[in-house]
Amino acid sequence: MRREDSPPFAATTLMPLQNPVFRSIWTATQISSLGWLVQSVAIGWLMATISASDLMVALVQAASTLPAFFLSILAGAIADSFSRRGVMLAGHCLIALASTTLALAVGLGFVSPWLILGLGFLAGCGFALNDPAWHASVGDILEKREIPAAVTLMSVGYNIVRSVGPALGGVILAFLGPLAAFALAALSDLVPLSAVLRTKWQVRSSPLPRERMATAIHDGMRFTAISSEIRVAIVRATLFGLSSISILALLPLLVRDQLAGGPLVYGVLLAGFGTGAFVAGISNGYLRRIATQERLVTLASVACATCCLLLAVTSSVTVAAIALAIGGAGWVVTWTGTDVCVQLASPRWVVGRTLSIYYALTYGGMAAGSWIWGAVAQNYSLTWALEGAAVALLLVAAAGKVLPIRLWEESDQGAADFIPPELALTLRPRSGPIVVKVEYSIPEPNIEAFLRCMRERRRVQTRAGARNWTLQRNLQNPTLWTETFRTPTWTDYLRLNHRLTLADREVAERLAALQADGSSPHLALSIERSTSPASGSEVQPVPFVSRP
Repeated sequence: MRREDSPPFAATTLMPLQNPVFRSIWTATQISSLGWLVQSVAIGWLMATISASDLMVALVQAASTLPAFFLSILAGAIADSFSRRGVMLAGHCLIALASTTLALAVGLGFVSPWLILGLGFLAGCGFALNDPAWHASVGDILEKREIPAAVTLMSVGYNIVRSVGPALGGVILAFLGPLAAFALAALSDLVPLSAVLRTKWQVRSSPLPRERMATAIHDGMRFTAISSEIRVAIVRATLFGLSSISILALLPLLVRDQLAGGPLVYGVLLAGFGTGAFVAGISNGYLRRIATQERLVTLASVACATCCLLLAVTSSVTVAAIALAIGGAGWVVTWTGTDVCVQLASPRWVVGRTLSIYYALTYGGMAAGSWIWGAVAQNYSLTWALEGAAVALLLVAAAGKVLPIRLWEESDQGAADFIPPELALTLRPRSGPIVVKVEYSIPEPNIEAFLRCMRERRRVQTRAGARNWTLQRNLQNPTLWTETFRTPTWTDYLRLNHRLTLADREVAERLAALQADGSSPHLALSIERSTSPASGSEVQPVPFVSRP
C-alpha cells in the first residue's frame, strides 16, 4: 500500500495526450460533451417551460442517468467479453440516434414532456454502454502508470467543456432557439462515432473460451463484493451521488422561481459549476500530495453541502455562481478519486465489470436523488429540498469515520503468466468438477504468519473463481495444512489461474517462504466422479500430484 501523503504515480496530467489513440477519442469526447451540455441546457429549460410539474423538471436528470443503473452491469460484462471498441460504437450510435430524433421532433413542432424523457432515457442507454467500455479501454490504450493522469484528464476535459457549454447553450437558446441547440448536439454526437471508427488499439486476448453472460456478471459481482477498496469506494460514491445531484436537478427551478432568471442565467450558473470543477481538476495532483484521499472526499462533501445551503438562502446570481463553483470543485474531486480507486484496484479481466457496477450504483443513486429532491421541492419547497440535501451531504462526509476510502495499492494488477500442469488424463473443457488441494508443511513458529497469509489467499482465490474454499489442519501431523477448493469445470480452473495477477502471486510466494526446510507446497488436482448407481460409473477421482 502506498503512503497516502505521496503522489501515486509520476505521470503528469498531460502525458496520456501523447498517445494518438487516446488523444483522438478524448478530443472527440470533449466535442460531443460540448454538444450534450448545450442540449442539456435546452432540455432543462424547455421542460421547465412546457411542464408545470417540478417533479417532471427534476426527472430530466433521472431519465439520462437511470439506464446506467439497469444496463451498466450487463454492459460491463459485454465489455469484458467482447470488443470494447465495438461496445463503444454501439453506445455512440444510440446517443446520436436520440439527439437526432429530438432535433427532428423540435423542428417539426412535435415535442412533449414524455418524449423528452423518453429520448433522454435512450441517450442514457448509449452512455450506459459506452462509459464502462471507454473507461476500461484506458488501461488497454495506456500504461498503468498513466491511468490516474488519464482519469483526471478525462474529468478536467469534461469540466473545461462544462465551464463553456452551459453558457454557450444559454446564448444559443436565448438568441437562436432550442432547435439550433438540438441540431448542434446531433452533429457533435457524430464526432466520437467517427473517432472510434478511425482508431484501433491492441487488447490482450484470452486463450480461453468466452464466458457466458450470466457467469461473467456473477463473477464481476463476486469480485466487487470481496474487494474492500472497491466496495467502500462504490458505497461512498453512491451516497454522494444521491445527495449531491440535488444541485443540478433543482437548478432550473432555482433559476425560474428564486432568481427569476432565464436561460442565459441558467447557462451562466452551470458555467460557474463547471469552472469550479475545472479548477479542482487541474489541482487534483497537488491536492493528493497534501491530503489523503479520504480527507479530500470528506472535504468535497462539505463543499457540496455549503453549495446547497448558499443556494437555499440566496437571491443573488453572483452568490449562486460562487456557490456552484464550490459545489463543482467538490463534485469533481469526489468522482475523480473514486473512479481512479476502482480502476486501479481492478485487474484487466474484470475492470469493465467493476466499473459498470460502480456506474450502475452511482447513477442509480443520482436518479433516485433527482426524484427524491424533486418530490420534496414539489410537496414542500425548494428551500426545504436544498437544505435537506445539505444535511445529507454532511452525513456522507461523516460516513468516512465508518467507511474510509483507502488509496489504491501500487502492486501490479496485470495478469501473471500461467502454464497449465500436465495431466495423466485427457480432459475436455467442460470436464469437472475439479477439486484442488494444496498441502503445506508449516513449522510451529510460522503458524501465525501462515494464517495471516491464508486469510489473504482465501480472498484472492475466491474473487478469482474458487468455490467452497477451506483450510484444514492434520490432526495426526499438526505441521501439515491443506488448502482445498473447487471449480465447476477444467476451463474454470484454467480461467481462475489466468485471472491471478502478479500481486496475487506474491501471496503464494510468501506462503512458500514459510514452508519447513525450504520445501515447496504440494498441489493435487482431482476430478469428482459420482459413485451412485444412476451414474453407471464406479470410477474414483484420479488425482494429479505436482512435483515438489
